[in-house]
Amino acid sequence: MNNKVVFILGPTGVGKTDISVKLAKEFNGQIISSDSVQIYKEFDIGSAKVTKDEMQGVVHYGIDILSPTQEFSAFDYAQYTKEKIKEISSKGCLPIVVGGTGLYVKALVEGYNFGDVQKNKEFRDKIEDEIELNGLDYAYNKLLELDKDLALKVDGKNKVRVIRALEIATFGSKKEKSGKSDFDYKIFALNLDRELLYDRINKRVDIMVENGVIDEAKSLYEKYGLVQPMSAIGYKEFIPYFNSEMELSRCIDLVKQHSRNYAKRQLTFLRSMQNIEFIDVLDRDLAFEKIKNSIKIFTK
Repeated sequence: MNNKVVFILGPTGVGKTDISVKLAKEFNGQIISSDSVQIYKEFDIGSAKVTKDEMQGVVHYGIDILSPTQEFSAFDYAQYTKEKIKEISSKGCLPIVVGGTGLYVKALVEGYNFGDVQKNKEFRDKIEDEIELNGLDYAYNKLLELDKDLALKVDGKNKVRVIRALEIATFGSKKEKSGKSDFDYKIFALNLDRELLYDRINKRVDIMVENGVIDEAKSLYEKYGLVQPMSAIGYKEFIPYFNSEMELSRCIDLVKQHSRNYAKRQLTFLRSMQNIEFIDVLDRDLAFEKIKNSIKIFTK
């Protein structure tokens, strides 16, 4: 029988950490993070990285596994996570994949097809942000690293072509998509009324500021420059302030705005996925019970 895996997904700020840890304790589970920033060491406050206290003794993977100078693609994530799923299952534990980077999960459960990679809005928005921050040459150099042969066929000054090629290089592989996953899975997407979610996001940014995210971002910017995680929301917005180009209050407002926009894109992306169950978390206890009962049936 294939390994069984539970996914707890959802937009930023919805409260995935608390519910996933409770589920892990209920089902002898171990958690694999699906967050494209929390994989990096030192990027803590701005990524809302799960703390040791929040883990409550539950084993977590995919946290602090890379230095800030390393690149990490959706393909890399899929390979890493498949190995961890096997490892966790071999211990008799339930693998629980938790996060908001939907393209990572889609790459994991839906496989690859080099010649038929669909356009991915979340991925394209991310690359657009990186180009705005670092320039088109940065994106083209990333393409060269991922697939030199493909890069040489693309006009490096044509932004549209570079983004499309990065899409293919990131989501494609030379093996044909089999249509079958390596494991049985159940996907839950946590959701909340938009206004309530946006209010949670705004308050979370305020807490990050109180906890020192500005000093963290400044230190990382001075230490590493424009590395991949520095283009993430919660870090990139402060760069104009560090360069004396923007008032701090405006930068904080942009973090809130970009976080809200990202949450909206995350939900749109999740709705495009198949076999996914949305769970309203207004009543968190009720939401937990619904997910718990569904997992009991799934893991029988």
